[in-house]
Amino acid sequence: MKYKTIMQGAIVLGGLALGGAALAAGPSASMLANTCAGCHGTDGSSNGPATPSIAGIKGEYFIETMQEYKSGKRPSTIMDRIAKGYSDDEIKLMAGFFAEQKFVRIEQNADKKLASAGKRLHDRYCEKCHEEGGRMADDGGILAGQMMPYLRYSFDDFTNGSRSMPKKMKSKVDEMLKKEKKGSDSIEQLVHYYGSQK
Repeated sequence: MKYKTIMQGAIVLGGLALGGAALAAGPSASMLANTCAGCHGTDGSSNGPATPSIAGIKGEYFIETMQEYKSGKRPSTIMDRIAKGYSDDEIKLMAGFFAEQKFVRIEQNADKKLASAGKRLHDRYCEKCHEEGGRMADDGGILAGQMMPYLRYSFDDFTNGSRSMPKKMKSKVDEMLKKEKKGSDSIEQLVHYYGSQK
């Protein structure tokens, strides 16, 4: 009985010591990433209409985006406040975690006719930077399979000037809106193209 009590005490003390060491080391990448799941989905694959999937994006892009939210350079509804709660080291840990996750596309109600027109526009104006139909984890994030409402909000932010476009993107978007017969419909066609991809 005495031996059993000593052993139980040793186990409890050992657990406390190990738990304390784990806490002192700081949160793990997966623990930090789990704080994003409420909006961005499990492992960064969103199924919410207004939030992007962040699984599979490049670590550098994640870090740059979070720093822009922290500084107020990139407009947001809530991310500017959330980003300020993380240290630079924590953001780097999350960036590495999300870069390793698989981007999961979900079925969306994309119009086939609009998606077909959007594919033509993508090939002409966007493919050079957003390769493989927007499926590549490039410097601008993954477009193919993002939620369509999120894509609309993002395009709106870009075109109304509340979010600045990179120089190359601005040139191509301006060209598309000017040259295409129904320039104002071009954005919606791209949204349906990206949203149609599985």
